[in-house]
Amino acid sequence: MFSILIPTFNNLNYLKICIDSLKKNSKFNHQIIVHVNEGSDGTLQYLKDNNIEYTHTKVNVGMPKALNMASKNAVLNYILISHDDFYYCPGWDIEFEKEINSLNHNKFYLSGTMVGAGQVHFDAGKTFESFNESKLIQNLENIKTFNFQGTTKCPGLVHVDIWNKLNGWSEEFSPTGGDDTDFAMKLWKNDVRIFKGLGKSLAYHFGSITTRKKDKSLFTYLGSKGNKIFLKKWGITINFFEKNYLKSGIDKNSNLITNQYDGLLKDPEMNFKFLFNLAKCKLFAIYLKLTNFN
Repeated sequence: MFSILIPTFNNLNYLKICIDSLKKNSKFNHQIIVHVNEGSDGTLQYLKDNNIEYTHTKVNVGMPKALNMASKNAVLNYILISHDDFYYCPGWDIEFEKEINSLNHNKFYLSGTMVGAGQVHFDAGKTFESFNESKLIQNLENIKTFNFQGTTKCPGLVHVDIWNKLNGWSEEFSPTGGDDTDFAMKLWKNDVRIFKGLGKSLAYHFGSITTRKKDKSLFTYLGSKGNKIFLKKWGITINFFEKNYLKSGIDKNSNLITNQYDGLLKDPEMNFKFLFNLAKCKLFAIYLKLTNFN
C-alpha cells in the first residue's frame, strides 16, 4: 500500500527495531525505502543482507534531501514519512487504510500518533536496550487516544500525486528543522484542508522529551534556523501557522495534543487577536530582513 521513506544516520540499532516492526506488525505489504546518511555503523550491510531498498549519501544530507532522494524510488500510491526510531504497533496501517477508504479524494495529510516521546506518554523503554516490546503490546488497549486536529507530521501519509506536485520537502531547510511544517504549509497552499491525526495508529517513539523551559524572548522565539527560514519564506512563524491554520493544540505542561478532530479546516477568522499576532509576525519578518539576522 505505502512507500515508506526512512532517513537514517548511523542509527542501526533503532532502524532494526523499526523495520522489524513494519514487517511483523503491518497488515499490508509496503515498500520500505531507507536513505542512509553516511552509514559507517554497518547500516548498509544490514540493508543489503535483508534485501531492503535504500539510497545512500556519504555524508549527512539531512531530512528533506534524504526523503526526496528516497521518494524517487517510490512505486506505490501513498508515501509515508517515517523516523528511524519508531516501533510501529500492530494495526497501525489498518487505521490509515480505513481513513483513506472513507475519503473520495486525495487532498489529505494523515498522521499516526506517537507513543512514548510523543503525543501519548507511555514508558516502554527510552533506549533500544531497555525497550520492553511485550509491555507495550500488552497495554495497547489501555492507552487512551483520540483523533486530533492538525498533524504530528511523522509518521505522515500523503498521496504520491500530491507529493510529486509539491516536489517533496523543501531542501533549503536541510539538515532539518521547520521542514515538516513547511511541507504542511505547501499542502495548505494547495487546498489541502484535511490534517488529521489518527488516534489508533500508534508508533512508539524513542526520541527524547525536552522538559527545560525556554526563554520566550525574540531571539529564542526566532532563534532556530528553521523558524527564520519559514518566517522569511511565508511571512508568518511556525507557531502562528500551526495554531491558527492547522488548529493544533498543545498543553504547555504535558506537551500533549489537546484538540480533537472535528472536520475540514477552514481559513482563520480575521478577528483582533489573529490580526494582532499576524502583525507581530510581519514585524519579526521586517526585523530579520533589516538586520540580516541569521
